[in-house]
Amino acid sequence: MRILPFLLALLMALPSAAQSLNARKNFNQMRQKRNEKFQNEKSERDRKFDELRRQRNEKFAQLLSEPWVIFDSKPKIELPKEKDVPPMVTPVDKVPQPKPQPKPIPYKEVVKVPKPKPQPQPEDPIVEVKKEPVKKEPVKNTTAEPMVQFAFLGTSQQVRVNKKGLFRLKDTKEKTVADAWRELSTQKYNNLVYDCLQIRKKGNLSDWAYLSMLQRMSEAVCGKGTNEQMLLMAYVYCQSGYSMRLATQNAQLKMLFSCDNVITNWDYFILGNENFYPIDNKNGGRYVISNKQYPKEQRLSLDLSQQQKLGYKETAARTHQSKKFANVSTTSSCNQHLLDFYSSYPRSVESNQLMSQWAHYANTPMSQKVKEQIYPKLKAALAGDNELAAVNKLLNLVQTGFVYEYDDKVWGGDRPFFPEESLHYPYCDCEDRSILLTRLVRDLLGLRCLLVYYPGHLASAVEIKEGNPVGDYILYKGSKYYIADGTITGYGAPVGVTMRGMDNNAAKVILLE
Repeated sequence: MRILPFLLALLMALPSAAQSLNARKNFNQMRQKRNEKFQNEKSERDRKFDELRRQRNEKFAQLLSEPWVIFDSKPKIELPKEKDVPPMVTPVDKVPQPKPQPKPIPYKEVVKVPKPKPQPQPEDPIVEVKKEPVKKEPVKNTTAEPMVQFAFLGTSQQVRVNKKGLFRLKDTKEKTVADAWRELSTQKYNNLVYDCLQIRKKGNLSDWAYLSMLQRMSEAVCGKGTNEQMLLMAYVYCQSGYSMRLATQNAQLKMLFSCDNVITNWDYFILGNENFYPIDNKNGGRYVISNKQYPKEQRLSLDLSQQQKLGYKETAARTHQSKKFANVSTTSSCNQHLLDFYSSYPRSVESNQLMSQWAHYANTPMSQKVKEQIYPKLKAALAGDNELAAVNKLLNLVQTGFVYEYDDKVWGGDRPFFPEESLHYPYCDCEDRSILLTRLVRDLLGLRCLLVYYPGHLASAVEIKEGNPVGDYILYKGSKYYIADGTITGYGAPVGVTMRGMDNNAAKVILLE
């Protein structure tokens, strides 16, 4: 009798269970239909994108087949050589005191640096071509595509391309190059372009790093110094959204790139109203150039405000110690791959504005690994200090913890440092110290900074509100930025002291982020 109620309950539950199974079945069918609809719509969009890109490349190939024009390169733009201003050395027993009253100092001009723009993107999305699995045995690795591996600044990369079936250039005539461009525009090379863009995205690569990476990639695929290598690099660079031009010199194919900035000490050609630079920066002279524009192309930016993910190779550690404050010091090692990248970075100015060059260096962040090595100790040393006291500690570290030397003697010419480079190399000068100081002050104290240019010298200034600062300051938009000159060496001098002999009537203020 006890079984009867259980059976009755079970019988009553059966319709409900059946309804639940039917509902789940209907839901799964609806979801499958939605997925199929989505995949069909995506496939149609991808097909349209692919067709649009094919049409654009066909039109561009037709333009490439037209006669190319002879151009002569322009002389390299050399930055003016300025007379070196020696550091002001203060003896231990006679430290200059700040002036008793705050004193605004004049300046001639304010230099603004444009904000970074979004990175160029393909005119049409690059559609990844996925191969269908092969059902024959063995099943393992049936979807694998031929890969080419290469190294880039300590990272191992790979792209999908079959080296056995690569395009070939029998010569560099217009029609030959145009036909090769058509071949590159087929789906055969889609995944190669797609993989390169993924490397840029995953590595958070700047435009300059991306172009450098494409050089390594194309060398690995086609061989270094070949015409095929140059065309492959140009094609992927173009498809990624960047502005480029193809050219020849003595039957060698060349690629030219345009840039937001004016690159100095680099051969260039004026095409229309833009400067274009040979990628190898080896030979100027006479080029035969196809000055044809791909739709919605964008110039390369030399902005380095984003942290890039490079391989890591540790350098020897260096220590820098403040003479005045025993607990203010840094000990750090750097990433050799990042230093190598900085060494390849072209020097440039914004809109022919000489002063803008230093903003690129000063606005470049310190790498996370270096921050982790030096920032906790510096924060502990600054804990409890007001703004003025904290800035004075960092200023004295920069003034007295680094060895001053002229760039001409060390490098054979002027070479500004990124903040991290000053921590690594044994010598630095006025511009390097100002760049480093403004980076430390902004990161550790969150205070706004300026760079102050005098003929032959670069200093910095910091907006300080706490601690009753006195001495020389720059008044900009109602805020007082007190001079903090890292080139006063010896025992150093506090905030508010301007180096002797500076002409403030010729000074220019450079705004920083």
